[in-house]
Amino acid sequence: MIAQEQIPTVLEHPVYDTEGKKIGDAKHVFLDDATGRPEWVTVKTGMFGTNESFVPIKDASVVSDHLEVPYSKDRVKGAPHVDVDGGGHLDASEEQRLYEYYGIAWDEAWQRANEPGDRGWARGDGDGTAGAAGTAGLAGAAGTAGTAGTAGMPGTDDTAAPLGDAMTRSEERMHVGTEEVETGHVRLRKYVVTEEVQQTVPVRHEEVRVVREPITDANRDEALSGPEISEAEHEVTLHEERPVVETRTIPVERVRLETDEVTEEETVTGQVRKERIEIEGEDTAVARDPGDGLGR
Repeated sequence: MIAQEQIPTVLEHPVYDTEGKKIGDAKHVFLDDATGRPEWVTVKTGMFGTNESFVPIKDASVVSDHLEVPYSKDRVKGAPHVDVDGGGHLDASEEQRLYEYYGIAWDEAWQRANEPGDRGWARGDGDGTAGAAGTAGLAGAAGTAGTAGTAGMPGTDDTAAPLGDAMTRSEERMHVGTEEVETGHVRLRKYVVTEEVQQTVPVRHEEVRVVREPITDANRDEALSGPEISEAEHEVTLHEERPVVETRTIPVERVRLETDEVTEEETVTGQVRKERIEIEGEDTAVARDPGDGLGR
């Protein structure tokens, strides 16, 4: 539940559902008439923010710059229509209809309003006549309380002092949430480098070798076919192989970036303030209020 001092930071700010989807923007906050605590928030929904839906605020929490409620977007958009411009106040029937829609028991809401330390809802006059439960009033931008509640639970014999003679003890509760922030950027960049590559390849070449053959009966006729004494030349063409380098481009692999989500436990420390109520007087036999959590 949000505190009254958080109301200005909620109004006109986004409202998100349980799945992190934006429902709309918070328009009004309604306070309980008897306790003065925030009870409902209205959310502007629709294409142009023309619809306004009521959402219970008791389990909502302020996270960063928005409000998170434990209901889905479709659930909120389907809430019963209530005319918020009709005096800025919810009557008992409208509030009970909203409680039933969100699955909150009507008597549970009454008990929550009477937790220790709260002023409680306004009660009947003790004659057993059934009255209407305290209703919720509209909070302004500064988070002021709604108007006084009407008569409360039926048939209650209330002999306690009037509400004006009581103190309200309040305390802060710490609500811890998470927000997603950027921690850095990772990119893939491709560039070209040149490397020296060595590879051995066999090559062939021709060499001249002089062959001398003796004159035999087999080659005598061929040897005597020319002139007896003369000058002559004979030429042989030599060949050799040389290495030829050719490059071809082929794909070797594909590279991409993926992110893995890692969950870690972190301890958050904060300070909350609590109000204590002490009883002062000469009568030492007066018991201390058990609701202040102190004791003797």
